[in-house]
Amino acid sequence: MKTWIAALALLVTGSLAPAAAAQTLINGAGATFPYPIYSKWFDAYTRVDPEARFNYQSIGSGGGIKQISSRTVDFGATDGPMTDEQLKQAPGELLHIPTVLGADVVTYNLPGSPKLRFTPDIIADIFLGKITKWNDARLTAANPGVGLPDQPIVVVHRSDGSGTTYIWVDYLSKVSAEWQQKVGKGTSVNWPVGLGGKGNEGVAGQVKNTPGALGYVELAYAATNKLPVGLVRNAAGRFIEPTIESTTAAAAGAARNMPADFRVSLTNPPGDDAYPIASFTWLLVYREQPDQAKGRAIVNFLWWMSHEGQKSAADLLYAPLPPQVVKQIEARIKEINYQGKPLLAAR
Repeated sequence: MKTWIAALALLVTGSLAPAAAAQTLINGAGATFPYPIYSKWFDAYTRVDPEARFNYQSIGSGGGIKQISSRTVDFGATDGPMTDEQLKQAPGELLHIPTVLGADVVTYNLPGSPKLRFTPDIIADIFLGKITKWNDARLTAANPGVGLPDQPIVVVHRSDGSGTTYIWVDYLSKVSAEWQQKVGKGTSVNWPVGLGGKGNEGVAGQVKNTPGALGYVELAYAATNKLPVGLVRNAAGRFIEPTIESTTAAAAGAARNMPADFRVSLTNPPGDDAYPIASFTWLLVYREQPDQAKGRAIVNFLWWMSHEGQKSAADLLYAPLPPQVVKQIEARIKEINYQGKPLLAAR
């Protein structure tokens, strides 16, 4: 009897071993901007493919670009597209795969959390250190009827390499010649003024805990921290609240003229209803995958993300991908291969 039980135990253990061995861990790192939805997706995907596990480190776009370029992770994530020079330095061809659209928002800490309006020049001059008080004449003129305090503006920005920063300063570079000349754009810049916070989480926390603070975060972080968000005057001259609809409107023009590599800027777009500080966010993957099992798991996830995963975007205040962009993404996913053979099963 004991012999039979031992044999059965061995049989059961043996039958379980291949399943455990088959689990594939895919490591990624990068942007904090899309972290809320990536966390939800990676958790949900384990029910689609129980053998795939995603480990994602929310360290900022600069870190994501650095790690995927050095192949210390299986995929990177960024909200600022890689430059031509960065792509040339990578050890293989990296693809930008758009995942969702999100909005950078002006958020602040004032008594009563008034709904404020900001013009492009006001935002630029606050971050240039030229507007230093909440009751500055230009701020009060843009917000008639709002009692703004005689209080210093405490500027908060990112301290790490950040795609959220890239979106913000890309916008400022378009609307302010002085910003473009003195500071410019990139995932990291030399800030004229302000305190640094690490990640969207760090900036949101600084703003929430600092009276008079003003900073920029992705919309979901402002909502999670119950912080107010400002309306921003767009290229059509209208003050627009950051919403899923106004973020989608920002993508409308770009979707019609999407470049083949998906590296496109959406900031300050035309359109009456377009929110002016919005962007795609991207996953970075190698066209030629070094590991067949991981590569197959990645392409299957990318396909699921660009179709089924889009249904949960709005719940977390991201805008889903436009249908015409999804079609382009499908073609790009089909190009990802292992030793020249496509990893995605025929669809």
